[in-house]
Amino acid sequence: MHNSIAAIATAHGVASISIIRVSGEAALSIAHKISHLKTITPRYAHLTSLYNAQDDLIDHAIMIYFAAPHSFTGEEIVEFQCHGGMIVAQEILDTILSYGVRLAEPGEFSKRAFLNGKIDLTEAEAISKLIEAKSVDAAKILAKQMKGELRTFVDESREALLRSLAYSEVMIDYAEEDIPDDIMQSIVTQLDALRQNIEHIVEASHRRRGLIEGFKVAIIGKPNVGKSSLLNALLSYERAIVSNIAGTTRDTIEEQIRIGSHIIRLVDTAGIRESEDTIEKIGIERSLSSVEDADVIVALFDASRVYDEEDEKIFSLLSTLEDKHVIVALNKSDLFRQFESSHLEMYDVIEVSAKKAFVKLTQRLEILFDSIGEGDELMLISARQIEAVTKAKDSIIEAKQPLLEGELEFFSYHLQEAVKAISSISKPYDSEEILDKMFGEFCLGK
Repeated sequence: MHNSIAAIATAHGVASISIIRVSGEAALSIAHKISHLKTITPRYAHLTSLYNAQDDLIDHAIMIYFAAPHSFTGEEIVEFQCHGGMIVAQEILDTILSYGVRLAEPGEFSKRAFLNGKIDLTEAEAISKLIEAKSVDAAKILAKQMKGELRTFVDESREALLRSLAYSEVMIDYAEEDIPDDIMQSIVTQLDALRQNIEHIVEASHRRRGLIEGFKVAIIGKPNVGKSSLLNALLSYERAIVSNIAGTTRDTIEEQIRIGSHIIRLVDTAGIRESEDTIEKIGIERSLSSVEDADVIVALFDASRVYDEEDEKIFSLLSTLEDKHVIVALNKSDLFRQFESSHLEMYDVIEVSAKKAFVKLTQRLEILFDSIGEGDELMLISARQIEAVTKAKDSIIEAKQPLLEGELEFFSYHLQEAVKAISSISKPYDSEEILDKMFGEFCLGK
């Protein structure tokens, strides 16, 4: 029975319901043994008692049988929906395993669904990412992928490449003939349009990745401008030590918070300044590293103090950043303002105050994140997908010159590489080892 697999499909911990899933040819016989029911109707919720191998009562639960091939994996599936908590669910799982079923590997249910033609890789990856989604916008994007949006893009792109490849193969067969100008121009136009579309999709995917992974927001500034106070206010508890002594925060502090419909990773950094203190210097280096990794930078300045050289160094750092959203926040706006700089004209500037719980900043961040999530752009949700379309784009670029020079064999070779790359997004040619690596990143029971 080791071809059949089982796992607890719900998260660990205390909950009202736990679900145990069994897939494979032994699923139905296991259901009969555990429930003691003689008749089990497919797609019917049976309220039944469940027993272990010694016929001791485990729980009174709901059991649902999905007959192959009309199930998630395409195999026989039985789901047990029992009372929550790990004790009951684990005892049911142990009973199932005692009948010769093996424990599923992470992602093995989804892998079987893929191998049995129930889903393609774009849908499988969308399922995995949906579980980890950090925003409502991400959930919407992933729901579209589960319905086949990315697969449609792959199919249309593949079709466009194959049309151009077909023209090339015909011309190779009739090598003594010149390529008609209208066909040449048609091929070039199609390939240029596809290349531009891919470039746009990759750019948008990088820009919007925070919707799925969670945007990383780094709070930077010179020492003692209120960075830790800002972190504590946004978290609504005292996470960071606050004092009037410059350099109190010597390491980065990272926490997750919810702003609007988005879960973000908020990083409080050590104050950036020249320092001879070894420990503080390490903290400052980590601050600079956090800035590089962040999607959004909140540069905090003390509006009640006169602009100085340390403030100038913060603006110098900001000027080196590319493709980062920067918000300049002038803190302590409830006090008399002495801070002035010509640099302010270059940035999105808001006045904030701990006494007002930094409400303006959270509102600005919510507007920013919502704007990134707007639109119906197609989004690539994994490094694998981005790598595949980038390879396709590079092959299209490499194919253009041989086409213009009439070297059709080389043109066809590059186009075949593009077809292979774009096709790998939904159905790769590669080995079982590649699939094991991909599906191994899923959680148990998926």
